[in-house]
Amino acid sequence: MTRQKIQIKARNVVVDAEKETQPVTRQKIQIKARRYDILSVALRILVRVSATITAALAFYLIGYIMIMGISHLHPSLFAWKYTSDNVSVTPALVNTVLMTALSLGIAVPLGTFAAIYLAEYARRGSKLVKIIRMATDTLAGIPSIIYGLFGMLFFVIRLGWGYSLMAGGCTLAVMVLPLVIRTAEEALLSVPDAYREGSFGLGAGRLRTVFRVVLPPAIPGILAGVILATGRIVGETAALIFTAGTLAKIPSSPMDSARTLSVHMYNLSSEGLHIDQTYATAVVLIALVFLINALSEWAAKKMTGVGHG
Repeated sequence: MTRQKIQIKARNVVVDAEKETQPVTRQKIQIKARRYDILSVALRILVRVSATITAALAFYLIGYIMIMGISHLHPSLFAWKYTSDNVSVTPALVNTVLMTALSLGIAVPLGTFAAIYLAEYARRGSKLVKIIRMATDTLAGIPSIIYGLFGMLFFVIRLGWGYSLMAGGCTLAVMVLPLVIRTAEEALLSVPDAYREGSFGLGAGRLRTVFRVVLPPAIPGILAGVILATGRIVGETAALIFTAGTLAKIPSSPMDSARTLSVHMYNLSSEGLHIDQTYATAVVLIALVFLINALSEWAAKKMTGVGHG
């Protein structure tokens, strides 16, 4: 009987202790829940405020440029030949398209194939891959004027190309190459390994697996990098002043000097005589960027089959 009484008392003591600790535990849980609720609400407000500010700034900048520039879009601004009177943007517009096509034509194949090697052929975690990634990340952060000085010293002077469309295109290709490599590599690495394993299990080789299985799902990510590279090419000024020159004329060969829209805007604004035409040129530049982005998105949908419904 004595043992039973001792056991009963011990159980009662444990039950009493649990009853005493339960309210404390519930209070702690409630306090933590309130803290998390306050933190989540604060983060939600911060995210919405940040998104609102970003959107407002974008709409303000685009709207301001449109208001200041659309009224000055006259037919003479789109004359085929540039003169000091009409300050036509047509030669600069054509040169911008040519410069973009030349730069992307060099950078996109090289960057994509380099990314394929890093993601599919190189041993993951190797020192070579780490060195290449560190080099591309470092090159992506170098100011564009450094690339301009490199292009002037190497393409313009060393190779004897002079101020030309080719020198500017190669310089911009070198400048956007790290961006294309990193975005293409991340797009390839985002493809699940199950795709590769299934292809290898069916007897396909590595080359066929890469181009038929891995590359199609990665195309939207690769095109996202191409769009970013296009934006940087179209808006570049410093590197082109040192390599492509400022001649406002449609080049008859890749070795002729060429002025792009961004360089054209810089020259007009620095002269201070055609500020209205500078805003009009900015409108044309924004429209060109929107058009290129729309075409890239359309191409991505076509390549991935999304646009077939």
